[in-house]
Amino acid sequence: MRHLKSGSKLGRNPWHRRATLRNLVTNLFERERITTTVTRAKAARPIAERMITLGKRDTLQSRRQAAAFLMTPEATQKLFRDIAPRFADRAGGYTRIVQAGFRVGDGAKVAILELIGSELKKKEKKEKARKEQTEDKEASAKG
Repeated sequence: MRHLKSGSKLGRNPWHRRATLRNLVTNLFERERITTTVTRAKAARPIAERMITLGKRDTLQSRRQAAAFLMTPEATQKLFRDIAPRFADRAGGYTRIVQAGFRVGDGAKVAILELIGSELKKKEKKEKARKEQTEDKEASAKG
């Protein structure tokens, strides 16, 4: 029976699991949206929300705790400077997990872990380049 055994071991040793989750949370704060497996996203979500709560406290102790867990100083600065003030009036639920299909290589379920309020930056399509290429092809076909 599996009573009171919450959380996934992610098929790793404890120190490897901790390093994986540290990397996931650090990348989430740097990019505000990451694509990973559903199991990893569910494991990283409570840790990311705990870090945002530390950022909302904004004391020296909370800065030290966040800096000890996050992998880069830039992620720590962004957490306290940009991310935590965004959620100042929110009582929880700072992240969202969106199912994103299956991975091509091994068929694992893939999810997008993102911060609430992070806007998707769409790439601008280069229409001029496409029009010029079609015009060049037509000109070379006629000539």
